[in-house]
Amino acid sequence: MAARRKKNTDHNADRLAIGEDLTIYHAASQKSQFIDALVAASGHLDIDLSGVAEIDTAGFQLLMLVKREARRLGKEARIVAHSEAVRELIDFYNVAAEFGDPLLIPAQDA
Repeated sequence: MAARRKKNTDHNADRLAIGEDLTIYHAASQKSQFIDALVAASGHLDIDLSGVAEIDTAGFQLLMLVKREARRLGKEARIVAHSEAVRELIDFYNVAAEFGDPLLIPAQDA
């Protein structure tokens, strides 16, 4: 999986940047990387999905899983950057409020 992990010093959170599609073709490897990043996070995990060109139901399920596991572990997982594909899927499933992450739309897309 094309993902990068680093410490976000702005608010003491770990950051996971996903650089490939969140689809059924990558779901098995992505699941373990999401969970590993969440377990290793100090308390907050920021997930950057700005590089995701395609997301399907399997990808959506991974996002729901990481949110649920974060709550179970007493941590917070936040989506901090949404690609257009991710914004469309969140809108389609009408889960923006449930996810609770600010859904920022770049000026060129507005």
